[in-house]
Amino acid sequence: MAQLRSLLAVLENILAKQDHLAGNILSVVDVLVWCDLYPVMTDTRMRKDVAKLSKTCSWFDKLAQHSSFSSSLAKFSTGLDGCRSASLSLLSLHPQVKASPLPVQTGGVAEAVPQPSLSTVDQAQLSAAQTGWTAKPKQNKDRKGPCLPHKGERNILITSALPYVNNVPHLGNIVGCVLSADVYARFARLRGYNVLYVCGTDEYGTSTETKAVEEGLTPRQICDKYNKLHKEIYDWFNISFDKFGRTTSQEQTEIAQDIFWSLHKEGCTKQDSVDQLYCTHCERFLADRFVEGGCPLCGYEDARGDQCDSCGKLINASDLISPRCKLCARCPEVRTSNHLFLDLPKLEERLVDWLEKTSDKWTSNARIIAKSWVKGGLLPRCITRDLKWGTPVPLEGFKDKVFYVWFDAPIGYISITAQYTEHWEKWWKDPDNVEYWQFMAKDNVPFHSVVFPCTLMGTNQNWTMVNRLMSTEYLNYEDAKFSKSRGVGVFGNDAQETGIPADVWRFYLMYSRPENQDSAFKWEDLMTKNNSELLANLGNFINRATKFTKDNFNSTVPEMDLNNDDWEMVARVNQELGSYINLLEDAREREAITAVFNISRLGNQLMQHNTPWKLVKGSAVDKSRAGTVVGLSVNLACLLSVLVQPYLPNLSARLQEQLAAPPTVNVIPEQFHMMLAPGHKIGEPSPLVEEIKAATIELLKAKYAGKQSERGDKEKEKSPPAPGQDKELVSQLEKQVAEQGDKVRQVKTNKAEKALIDVEVKKLLDLKKQLGAALGQPEGAAAGSKKGKKK
Repeated sequence: MAQLRSLLAVLENILAKQDHLAGNILSVVDVLVWCDLYPVMTDTRMRKDVAKLSKTCSWFDKLAQHSSFSSSLAKFSTGLDGCRSASLSLLSLHPQVKASPLPVQTGGVAEAVPQPSLSTVDQAQLSAAQTGWTAKPKQNKDRKGPCLPHKGERNILITSALPYVNNVPHLGNIVGCVLSADVYARFARLRGYNVLYVCGTDEYGTSTETKAVEEGLTPRQICDKYNKLHKEIYDWFNISFDKFGRTTSQEQTEIAQDIFWSLHKEGCTKQDSVDQLYCTHCERFLADRFVEGGCPLCGYEDARGDQCDSCGKLINASDLISPRCKLCARCPEVRTSNHLFLDLPKLEERLVDWLEKTSDKWTSNARIIAKSWVKGGLLPRCITRDLKWGTPVPLEGFKDKVFYVWFDAPIGYISITAQYTEHWEKWWKDPDNVEYWQFMAKDNVPFHSVVFPCTLMGTNQNWTMVNRLMSTEYLNYEDAKFSKSRGVGVFGNDAQETGIPADVWRFYLMYSRPENQDSAFKWEDLMTKNNSELLANLGNFINRATKFTKDNFNSTVPEMDLNNDDWEMVARVNQELGSYINLLEDAREREAITAVFNISRLGNQLMQHNTPWKLVKGSAVDKSRAGTVVGLSVNLACLLSVLVQPYLPNLSARLQEQLAAPPTVNVIPEQFHMMLAPGHKIGEPSPLVEEIKAATIELLKAKYAGKQSERGDKEKEKSPPAPGQDKELVSQLEKQVAEQGDKVRQVKTNKAEKALIDVEVKKLLDLKKQLGAALGQPEGAAAGSKKGKKK
């Protein structure tokens, strides 16, 4: 640090006399030095130490705003930790190494050329690689029954923001909440931690009543319908909940009312009258989400009565400009109603003290949002509503009201745990023995960082409070925003219908996760990332390793005699493995997945440099060397099967089946070790990843353009029903085509005889021809409509 300060003092003196380091114009010296200072100057703690160097800070900040700099930083995080896995310099000059072209995997996609590692390996790391190679990691405990905390272990309680039950979740909802939590939960389990992951649908409140009116159903029917849809979508995405529940339960009523009584007895509630909007036409008080109008803060015309989607600020419905009833579009009038309030000012001092002690381990945006809320002082928060659908308020004089959803919903985490186990208090009332992680998008932060903590604090009981609040920025859709209310974007059920496997969606959403800034889902980028990273890098390496083992070593892991270059490669794998663990320990999931692909690049580099396909044709020494390379590669494939598991659980399971790997490999180790010993017999290799064609992407992009509600109409316009069409026959044939398509895919995956495949394909084509005829389409049109989709 002393050396750094000395160098920064030199920079300060130079910049006091001129605008740039080599004069008054930008030069390569500025670029190089700026890049090397980037981790320090973007680290909040370090920046405080150098803040007095005003000229240096001004020079750095000015260049950071330059378009060439800012556009290049999209792939980097900030601070010392965020740049830990980057190269020694963000801009480093290296001699160009000419690489021979690599084999092309079936499907025509060229493999990405492995990149040389820029990190150095010292003697200590080489020694550790050699020692660790034969060491066996400690096995994870296999317990039966409900998961409960255990003394002396790392007990981690994980929740993801409860999705509203009134709609289908879109990709932005999925990546920000359930998927981010699932990746961390799977990682933590593979590390041997004691993990409970709970979630469920948020079913009470105005949103449900509104949706019920729109669909002509009761609130209960809406909840049953959409809870089932949510569960089906999350099952398809392979989200590993320990419990997926719902807030419309007896446990919710009992626990929410008990918490309220504790707050009331502690003097943390108060009563007051509220000017509320009342619709004379609908003859009802309008809860927040039954009202829309202009935002009084930013002017956005379609702000809701509780929060503006544009500026993100919380607002009162009565403050809306030109308010309108969402049910009849008429202008409501103001009437007075008595309500209960959570006395946030009384709890403010305790909250601020708690935030200072706890929030340093939250994501940056969560800290900023929480502290901005308390900066101007807290106000009492209304916790009741004039609705029928909700948790009943038990206090005399208010029994015709229900609890406000944002008081009620976070308590759902507790009640869903109670649905999971009668011993729920072991998780929720033992803060010294339990870590509590919350995952959400940034719009949910105020309620989880201020309202919910104050609710628990106000009871004066020993609740488990959130330790790590992990919030993402927003995932946008192409050049617009995802919107459930307006049906813009790709929704969970849409993803299911595309024919693209769930693992590909999980991978791309994590690869694009809006960790530090907003990011965007783009169809072409989905294709590019799948074809370059999943297929050409990871998939190609694994396929080469397993096929070489089968074709040249009788499906048996050969003996391995590692040389110095091999030990260096193992040490580099350990570097990436360490980076992967460190990043995921902080739930930096987007950054961590790059370490996985770096390891598969090292595997590709090992294969390409040693060319085992040539060595197996040579002398006994050459064949022995080929065995070492292939043995190392298949062991690396086994390590990758574990490391990809948090992101790609289905691919992981299929790869472990192909490797015939024992269940004991499912531990994330500290070091790369021999997971499959010489003599181990692997299973049948087959490609794990399929190429996504540009034509497929064009079709999907067109299909999911515009609003969700309009897509069905577009499809009808494209395919008008034929006169006299037999709908029952069409439905039956569509089902048969789908089933036969699955059968064709299965026999191809199982590498069946060509004659058998031809028979099944012919059946599929005949069924498609019958379907085309039933639809009144020209001959061949039905078959052609499936072009570009996988079989």
